[in-house]
Amino acid sequence: MNWEEVYQKGQAFWNKGGPSPPLKQYLERNAVRGRTLVPGCGHGHEVALAVEHGLDAIGLDIAPTGIAEARGLYPQLAERLVVGDLFNPAAELRNAFDVVLEHTCMSGLHPSLRPDYRRGIDLTLRPGGLLIGVWFINPDLDPGEEGPPYPFGVAELTSFFADGYEAVEDYVPDVAFPGREGRERVRVLHRL
Repeated sequence: MNWEEVYQKGQAFWNKGGPSPPLKQYLERNAVRGRTLVPGCGHGHEVALAVEHGLDAIGLDIAPTGIAEARGLYPQLAERLVVGDLFNPAAELRNAFDVVLEHTCMSGLHPSLRPDYRRGIDLTLRPGGLLIGVWFINPDLDPGEEGPPYPFGVAELTSFFADGYEAVEDYVPDVAFPGREGRERVRVLHRL
């Protein structure tokens, strides 16, 4: 998928106009600190949420138009919103983060790109860090859908991070954007 083209055409259907409700709830209930990466940050809603909760957050997206739009929405965070490639992060982003906030990045990628996603997380998240994810868990797409999002099951998520990570929290959130009720899972993984 050409993400830049999607933003240029105004087709970022995943943008709900605000941060992920489960992620917001998690940060309200848990004292999370440290340098934070939001991969695939799009319009920057989760970056703004992270900064609001005291995190030193950077949003990364491969689409320059997405980042430009995010800077327009959050001009006070412009320097925190950067164009870059999670699959090949810049040297200053490698091993630089205590926390990664995941929301829609992995599910937006074709399943063939998931190993590249995992490698990007491993390159940016320090050992001992937390990968806090709101994962799109739903084994069935709606009729006529082909993805993205590309859902995956709980067992697949567990297997995907079995080596090098341990789950420290795992639950189906009780808040969601309309239409996503019961289709997401909060799983927090500690990098060993």
